[in-house]
Amino acid sequence: MITIKNLNKIYVCRKALSDIDIEIPRGEIVGLFGENGAGKTTLMKCILGFINYQGEILLDGEPITTKNIHKISFATSEHSFFPNLTATAHMEFYKEHFPAFSEKRFNGLMDFFELPKHTAIKRFSTGQKNQFEVILSLCQGADYILMDEPFAGNDVFNREDFYKVLLGILEPHETVLLSTHLIEEVSDFIGRAILIRKGKIVGDVSTDELEDQGKTLIEYIKEMYKYKADRVSKALDEISGEND
Repeated sequence: MITIKNLNKIYVCRKALSDIDIEIPRGEIVGLFGENGAGKTTLMKCILGFINYQGEILLDGEPITTKNIHKISFATSEHSFFPNLTATAHMEFYKEHFPAFSEKRFNGLMDFFELPKHTAIKRFSTGQKNQFEVILSLCQGADYILMDEPFAGNDVFNREDFYKVLLGILEPHETVLLSTHLIEEVSDFIGRAILIRKGKIVGDVSTDELEDQGKTLIEYIKEMYKYKADRVSKALDEISGEND
């Protein structure tokens, strides 16, 4: 379980995260939702120890250090691979550094995405690079897989097929924390939704609870964000009024 207690992150000019308290057990697929700048990426970077923060983050009851960080993997559209190496060279590197690396899963996903194994990653398209980033995160052997907008640059058919494959390959102990703006696309694949707004958790609900309430995920998010349905018409009226 990832346990986050009283997490705060302050940048020079603003508070990026405020009093975050979350528990993420093993075996969940969790969607992390929020507008741009809400704090999604900052939260993930705190978990990974990429940035300093105030509060406590525990991994299976222990602080996250070099001794247990291998239990977490990260897929980001900013990319974390070696661009001059081939996919095969990456596989050999990961096998050397991560004993639980799954070569079988790696080869299966490479074939699924139809990615070349002997071409330098820098020659991949943007979509292919993002696919490869996701593959590495899923094959590292981590118990907790963090994904920050991993599907940018991929067409809808590749994304939809990948969600299905993801559900099919995950082991019961593997947990995915997925940050994405593609809310409606992932609503059928996640088991829980965490909503963050202006650095604060404003919603945390299971999809089973939403089903019992007769709500869709997008309806729940609009409700918790206090979305105003007439904001567009009001803006258009104001803009049109200026031109009269």
